[in-house]
Formats: sequence, C-alpha cells, structure tokens
Amino acid sequence: MAEQIRVVTLNCWGLKYVSKDRHERVTAIANALARSDYDIIALQEIWVEADYNEIRQSVVSRLPYTKLFHSGALGAGLAILTKWPIIATSMTPYSLVGEPTDAFGGDWFVGKGVGSVTIMHPVLGPVQLLVTHFCAKGGESGPEYNRTYRLVNAWEFAKVTRQAAELGRYVIAMGDFNSIPTSLPVNIILNYSGLVDSWATSHAHIPPPSGMLSPIEGVVNYGVTADSPLNSYRDSEPSGDPIVRKYQGKRLDYILFRHPSPNGSNDHLPRLTCRDSQVVFTDSIPGNSCSYSDHFGVEATLAIDMQAEGKQDDMASLKDTSAVWFNSPSELSSNVVTEVMSAVNTSYRMSQDRSRKELIIFATSILALIGLIIGSAWVVVPWLNPVFVLLVIYLSWLATTNLYEGFIFGNWERKALQNVIEELELYKQILVSQAPHDW
Repeated sequence: MAEQIRVVTLNCWGLKYVSKDRHERVTAIANALARSDYDIIALQEIWVEADYNEIRQSVVSRLPYTKLFHSGALGAGLAILTKWPIIATSMTPYSLVGEPTDAFGGDWFVGKGVGSVTIMHPVLGPVQLLVTHFCAKGGESGPEYNRTYRLVNAWEFAKVTRQAAELGRYVIAMGDFNSIPTSLPVNIILNYSGLVDSWATSHAHIPPPSGMLSPIEGVVNYGVTADSPLNSYRDSEPSGDPIVRKYQGKRLDYILFRHPSPNGSNDHLPRLTCRDSQVVFTDSIPGNSCSYSDHFGVEATLAIDMQAEGKQDDMASLKDTSAVWFNSPSELSSNVVTEVMSAVNTSYRMSQDRSRKELIIFATSILALIGLIIGSAWVVVPWLNPVFVLLVIYLSWLATTNLYEGFIFGNWERKALQNVIEELELYKQILVSQAPHDW
C-alpha cells in the first residue's frame, strides 16, 4: 500500500509598502494555490494578515486547517495550511535575528523563528510541520563569522527538529533558509537533525555543472529559487556572486523530512521517501509580466510506503542520502563543530569591540551635550539658537542609540552567543565520550 503527501513552500515577498506589485501577486498566488492539489502549504514573508486571509479563503474548502504565526513587532511572516487536523502549535523565535540599527535589513523588527504545527495524519499519526525563514545577512562568501546569525538560526532550528523526532514524530520542514546546499548552516541542519533534502534525493542523478548553464537548466536541474534571470525582480545587472554565475541563481528554499528517532518499538513504521521535487511558480502571473514573488517555490511529493518493514536492504542503501534510517542518531562531525564554534567565538569578540566603541560614542555624546548646554548661555547671536537645538537633538539621538546598541543589545547578543558556545562545547564533550575513535 502506498499513499503520498503533496507539499509546497513559497516565500511570498509580502512586505507592506515595500514589495512591488504585492496585491496583484498575492491574488495570483491565491488563485494558483486554489487550483493546486497540495496537502500542505508553507508560506514565508506573508506579513500582511489580509494577504494571509485571502490565500486562506482560496484554499479553505480543501485545506481547512491553518495557522498564521505571530512573533516580533511586525509578525513572523510564517504560515501553514494543511489538509489534516492541527492538534498543537508553537512558535520558537530565534535568539539572534539582526541588529536594531539595521533598519533597511529589517530582521530585528520581525519575529524570525520556527513555526510549528503538529497534525494528525491518518497513516503516519502525529506529524510535526515546521516552517522557517533564516536571516539573510552575510551572503555566501567570506569568513563564516559573517553568517553567525544564520549559524545560530540553523543550530536552533536543528534542535527543534531533533526534539520533535525524539518524541516519535515524523517531521516535514519547509522554508527559506537563505543558505545554499553546500553551506555550513545546511550542513548543521541535515547532519544534526537528520533531515533529508527532498530535492537532493530526487535529483541525485544530476551531475555537478561542467560549463555555463542556461537559466532554465539552473531551475530544472539544480533547484534555483532565488536570483534567477527568469525572475522579473532579479537585478538586471550581471551578478558578481560566483554561485549565481555558476548556477544562474541560488537554491535557498527547501522541503526537508525525516522519520521518528528509532527507539526499539518503531522499527516497522511506514517509510517516508521523496518521489519527486520541482521548482514551481516560475512563470509570470496571468495577465502581467511580473513574477509571483522574488523567490520561486518548491514542491515535493512524499510517498508513504506501508511495506517498508520488508525492505531493510533497500533502506540500508539510502545511507548516503538519508540519516533517518540509521539505528544511531545523525551527528555533526568534529570539523563542523570546530568551524561553528570558531565563527561564534569570533563574533563574540567582535561584539565586545563594537559595544566598546558604541559606549565611547555614547560617553562622548553626553560630554558634548553638556558642553552645548553650558555654552548656550553665552550665545548672543539669535540665529545660532536653532543650530544649538538641532545639535542637541542629534546628540541626544546619537547617545540614546549607542547606549541601546552598545549596552542593551550588545549584552543581549553576547549572551545568546554564549549559550550557543556552551551548548556546542557540551555537545562536543558528549560525542568525545561516546565515540572517542571518531574524534
């Protein structure tokens, strides 16, 4: 007996007042999803609740169980719509998502994290669905400490996933991870949580590119979902990013899945495998020349095989691509743990240096304010008074901002980094004690 689960994930680029053609695109997305046969839909950057409601209403007859996650000042932008009853929900914000002074980046003001719903599937039982959106800052090149926030996101996401599997649940994770497949954050996710990349397993026969690809080849063969020349919102200028030039874009969006952790009593559970995965929402919206979003979506068909208990040899053959069928948990390698700890420790020192400079600016601004206040008593030229007022306003803003950034946020950031450092140190010690020959 075999059944299947049809899954799709899409970053909707739904920033109010910022995202181009938002109303037209959201309506087109809602209409496309209404015509689809997906059992589970995961959305990111669905910041405006009216947009979420429009999409929800378009599919409610087929996917009646929905959840919009709330977090941060402007919302999490995450939603899940599903065919099966939801029995539990939770939202786990990431401890580090951005800097308060990075107003244009905006990550600080939104509640990036892991949205989770547990559904009751008629065959698999409890299945935990996860949707997430990682920090974008840091790119893909340069030292890893440029991407420390994303590394922290990956570590915290992997912990949530692993805990769900240890509770005896299947896990399906979807979202915009802002990380290419060969990156350290994806390494953490796959190797610590035991998740399987649906695209990688269904396209294992595709060799690495040997020459210049066409944009269509990048999408069809290598799963490109962002920065594709086929997307109307891609910058028309040639990209200087070597990854974008090599693959005609980046694969940043994923559908991942895994089996419950083995515990001796679940050896003959149904087997979940990826039958097919494709990039979707690649066309222009009907009647318009714009794309559905600045990202393409990803869909996957996950097959449920009830005869898995009789296929131990076949299951063993998945060893290279799937950790979910091992009798031992998936773990990070020594090199990966060392690399992550090095990046986090470097960021910790950089945070200390930045806070020190910001607090010096704060103290200097206060001294300048005092000087202005005292000096204003001897100002006899009337037209200088407005200048003094503007300087006082500016210095007050500068002092307040640097006090907040240097003291409050600086300590907040370093405590979050310290937590990760201590968790990784403990994790490394446990692995050394359990398998010293691997270290």
